[in-house]
Amino acid sequence: MQGHVNKPGTYVPDSSLVWPAKPDEPLLKPKHLRQVVVDENYPFIDRSFKFFLWRNFIFFCVWTLVFFLQHVRYGIKFAGLKNLRKNKALFKNGAVTVCNHVYRWDYLAIVQATKKRLWFPARAENLMGKDAGLIRAVGGIPVAQNFSGMKKFYEAFDELHKKKKWIHVFPESCRWTWYQPIRPFKRGAFEFAHRYGIPVIPMAISYREPGAVRRFFGVKHPLVTLTVGEPIMPDASLSLKQDSNRLLEECHKRVVDMAGIVQNQWPAL
Repeated sequence: MQGHVNKPGTYVPDSSLVWPAKPDEPLLKPKHLRQVVVDENYPFIDRSFKFFLWRNFIFFCVWTLVFFLQHVRYGIKFAGLKNLRKNKALFKNGAVTVCNHVYRWDYLAIVQATKKRLWFPARAENLMGKDAGLIRAVGGIPVAQNFSGMKKFYEAFDELHKKKKWIHVFPESCRWTWYQPIRPFKRGAFEFAHRYGIPVIPMAISYREPGAVRRFFGVKHPLVTLTVGEPIMPDASLSLKQDSNRLLEECHKRVVDMAGIVQNQWPAL
């Protein structure tokens, strides 16, 4: 790790949490309520009518209730949405969005910004906890636990790409609540972008201090700003490893900058 320097005026939330030693180690571990085996027999894309109804019901709730509550609870603000509008032509075959992973509803903030029903890789162990049904409904596809399952996992995303669906990845791999530095990124998101020839859209969550009214009502968590950056295009002339590393490093650099950081505590990879 290196020294960490923020831009003047960058708000850093106070936290009493003890961060894990490894940047990809989960801060929160769900209580296992069920056993789920994610192998080649797992339905990575659930085609049942029951799931169709459940997914549409959940997204109806997201659009009508959660987006409103994001403003009430987290005072959410969006910056850089013009980067989605002006580059719309680049997204005709889909896109990969990436963002730091720092609060419970951050994925829904990205849905709110993009107005898309995205699909995302999810940790298999999260399907063993109480949020399993919600994770699946909003687009979670668990990372398989064996080699044969991983083949089916990638086939699921191949199918989604053919339908020009958008993919979201939290490249830090797990959530650290209200953490400010940007942790190292995994390559998965950028390998998707190279394989499918679609742009990466970097996004960053930064924080604002809650105002007097919220503090009066006992709000201690920060308010949220989601900044959308310019898309970064893959380079088909490079190998998968070369291009995914290039995309990762450039994306990490932009997320660091949008988060209000001059020198980040963690390296890009």
